[in-house]
Amino acid sequence: MSASPTKLNRRFSIAPMLDWSDRHCRFFWRQLTRQALLYTEMVTTGALLHGDRDRFLNFNAEEHPVALQLGGSDAVDLARCAKWAQEWGYDEVNLNCGCPSDRVQSGMFGACLMVAPQRVADGVKAMRDACELPVTVKHRIGIDDMESYQELIDFISPIAEAGCEVFIVHARKAWLQGLSPKENREIPPLNYPWVYQLKRDLPHLEIIINGGIKSLAECQDHLQHVDGVMIGREAYQNPWMLAEVDSSLYGMDKTVQSRDDVIAGLLPYVADQLEGGAHLNHITRHILGLYQGVPGARKFRRHLSENAYKQQAGLEVLTEAHRLVQEATAYAEARNRQPSANEFSAH
Repeated sequence: MSASPTKLNRRFSIAPMLDWSDRHCRFFWRQLTRQALLYTEMVTTGALLHGDRDRFLNFNAEEHPVALQLGGSDAVDLARCAKWAQEWGYDEVNLNCGCPSDRVQSGMFGACLMVAPQRVADGVKAMRDACELPVTVKHRIGIDDMESYQELIDFISPIAEAGCEVFIVHARKAWLQGLSPKENREIPPLNYPWVYQLKRDLPHLEIIINGGIKSLAECQDHLQHVDGVMIGREAYQNPWMLAEVDSSLYGMDKTVQSRDDVIAGLLPYVADQLEGGAHLNHITRHILGLYQGVPGARKFRRHLSENAYKQQAGLEVLTEAHRLVQEATAYAEARNRQPSANEFSAH
């Protein structure tokens, strides 16, 4: 049996998002919040067993605390991957039981595992036996014809008995037939009361709520009922909201004071990654929303979108995009300071 799991503060976390939450993105987020728990994209056990393990598992030390999310259902494979997660230095390993894509179903992992709770429990036990990391599960409130709260309890119970103490609950059902993954994030109705009820009925478990949460004010409301909140798309599309996480949810000093400070923190990282052979757009695609709502935001996005993908794109593309937004902001501030004609006539 593994050692008792290390206690992580899961009050606020950023969801695993396929094609989005890669290591460049996580380094960017870490400029905005030191406290949030970050998750990798889902990595399949097959990719780790048969692919380029270094490429899938390497991350920057600055990303801590960071969790590896696995996709898979074979207990032996999951155990091997959990052991690697510990060896690579992750803070948690998470099993995906919530992704509804066809590719995931054909591999017997993701949301379709909600009809196989004992299989999930066996996988969790094998992972816990193989490593000393906390082993957690992310899942939906049900799939397809699962209609009752009791069925949700029936899914969680054997997994908790296998030693899982943390459940991250996306408060929507997943329809594996008839809805695309994108539609499954938006169409099934949110059912937050069921997640709150889980915490009341299973107070010994750590329950994290996920799904449709768009503001830190909403996070505060949810935290009256559950142990933690996980945000996904909103954190990606409006990343500046993360600058308030440390102060608003943890009572700690803000990590960063301005968007310009974020760029300053990124520049050495970008230079280092470019020197190592990375493409600029693989990094800058994640920061397009940084200046959302600020004068010049469109110029910032456009300059990066039109230039960062070019083969020889270097650091100057990012510094020029930054200059454009600074120039637009300064111009807007100057205009705001100018007295209007009405003010002149009043005198």
